[in-house]
Amino acid sequence: MSQTQPPIKAVVFDFDGLMFNTEDIFEAAGRELLQRRGLEMTPQLLSTMMGRRPLEAFQFMVDMHGLTEPIPDLLEESRVIFTDLIPGMLQPMPGLHELLEHLESRDLPKGVATSSSRSYLEDLLSRHDLLERFHVTLTAEDVTHGKPHPEIYLSAAQRLGIHPSEMLVLEDSEAGTNAAASAEAVIVSVPHQHSRSHDFSRAHYVAERLDDPWVLDRLG
Repeated sequence: MSQTQPPIKAVVFDFDGLMFNTEDIFEAAGRELLQRRGLEMTPQLLSTMMGRRPLEAFQFMVDMHGLTEPIPDLLEESRVIFTDLIPGMLQPMPGLHELLEHLESRDLPKGVATSSSRSYLEDLLSRHDLLERFHVTLTAEDVTHGKPHPEIYLSAAQRLGIHPSEMLVLEDSEAGTNAAASAEAVIVSVPHQHSRSHDFSRAHYVAERLDDPWVLDRLG
């Protein structure tokens, strides 16, 4: 690691698709929601919705398919489908536990910055006994502007008491990568099957998994 690089003083994780395979579950829930209406969840729609706050994401679905139902009703129906799928589908993404252990061995503070709701985040983290391992959690309710706006990552750095350039952010989507880059954080993108077509040109590094050797080396 170059001596000119400032030390990383904290690591902030996105959540959906980054820590857990929830994008797989969102795809399945969205497919079921739209199939009930004779419609299709296309890869383009899923990609466009990814990384955004629920109301904003579902607005794309409504606009693309010309749906007339209120978005809160669609969100609730999707939530019920999603919740039913969680027990059989939810899995941590590759390298998650290894990276958490690496960070804890170096006493590096950890945060989560997600476009999802707090109740959802805390529910899923608690299912895997991870909630108490994070020093800071920011959700859709904590910001005025959703990703790709940098607000959530600027707020994360402020709460952690560091400059954004001292914070390493892990993201899986283009919207999240752009949010972290605009906040001037060190950004590592970790694409998955649903986001491999995204533009990650603003990332400092694109990793195959969370415990990628480049990531571990950059953390010291």
